[in-house]
Amino acid sequence: MIEIKNVSKWYGPFQVLTDCSTKIEKGEVVVVCGPSGSGKSTLIKTVNALEPFQKGDIVVDGVSLADPKTHLPRLRSRVGMVFQHFELFPHLSVTENLTIAQIKVLGRTPEDAKARGLKMLDRVGLSAHKDKFPGQLSGGQQQRVAIARALSMDPIVMLFDEPTSALDPEMVGEVLDVMVKLAQEGMTMMCVTHEMGFAKKVSSRVIFMDAGKIIEDCKREEFFGNPEARSPRAKDFLNKILQH
Repeated sequence: MIEIKNVSKWYGPFQVLTDCSTKIEKGEVVVVCGPSGSGKSTLIKTVNALEPFQKGDIVVDGVSLADPKTHLPRLRSRVGMVFQHFELFPHLSVTENLTIAQIKVLGRTPEDAKARGLKMLDRVGLSAHKDKFPGQLSGGQQQRVAIARALSMDPIVMLFDEPTSALDPEMVGEVLDVMVKLAQEGMTMMCVTHEMGFAKKVSSRVIFMDAGKIIEDCKREEFFGNPEARSPRAKDFLNKILQH
């Protein structure tokens, strides 16, 4: 579904990604973790071309991002993205937030878009809030609306960039519950997250990054079950997070 081939990226003279390569198969849930500033969010944003890269290629469902002929907006419409800070339109109701991209990008009729949006809103357990505005919802509810909005576009893959890091601890669970359900339903997912409980529960694979490089790329059981076999940096990371 996603193939990242030797991707490198610079901000001016500073290299933020170095020769990153991995593959994500259909139905896999891959968690990307690592210390702050390791390039995790940059890597996930290159997958739907929100961040350009200077070397290598990324192929999403057979479409190359490095190919100048690729229509990036069309590709983006098929890749769901959920950000740290919800990114809902504050002046639009929940229903309008769910339908605007379907109408403008996918060309759906308002009726079809609304039907699809409300179905996805129900899927994240928020049907009762369809007429509210984002400011009337808690952070956890806003993030669930953002997930419903991404799902309304019928994505082939879902990308999550630290979807719970801006939330109060009490609200983290309700967002993770939705993500766990999606994973169990077979959605292909790539998640940058610090929630190791989620990673242990539903990920098929864990990618560990440090200083812009992919240091570890292994099955969940190997990553958590055999910390001694990990690289020193990953071992240090695991020791710090797993003892609490």
